[in-house]
Amino acid sequence: MLRWYTARLAARPLLTQAVTTSILFGIGDVAAQQLVEKRGLEKHEFARTARMALYGGVIFGPAAATWFQLLQRHVVLKSPNATILARVACDQGIFAPTFIGVFLGSMAVLEGSSPSEKLSQTYREALLTNWMIWPFVQLFNFKVVPLHHRLLFVNTISIGWNCYLSYLNSASARKLEYVRDD
Repeated sequence: MLRWYTARLAARPLLTQAVTTSILFGIGDVAAQQLVEKRGLEKHEFARTARMALYGGVIFGPAAATWFQLLQRHVVLKSPNATILARVACDQGIFAPTFIGVFLGSMAVLEGSSPSEKLSQTYREALLTNWMIWPFVQLFNFKVVPLHHRLLFVNTISIGWNCYLSYLNSASARKLEYVRDD
């Protein structure tokens, strides 16, 4: 399976990474709805899964693939360990805060709600939770995983992370609906 993926990656890198990201973002939402929220198939919000998959494939996948290449090319120090720490610092200081905001804002737009309300309710919690998990994941990723498999590694770990983001985003949407109904 990894050989097949690597061949697709060599032939069409950005497309392969975007499709993979889309699928794994969708799986993260399915996990949120079925394993965490225990909705059951009859109450599954397929539009929500589609929004997650769309965001993963159109926005996050291409952006993260490009980001990893940028870090590889431009963040290079004399010491390999210093390089890895600098890449993690860039990733967590620039990419993570930006793309958590992009995710929450995109979801709000796709749901027809207010991006500013969504961001004010969930951004801080999402970013702080991110910083408890992702620096360690990215240390391993930048140290051990070859560049062409870094996004796949992140996407695999992201099944759980996207489950969390989907749940957080959905809880925020429910909270906003409750406030509007009052």
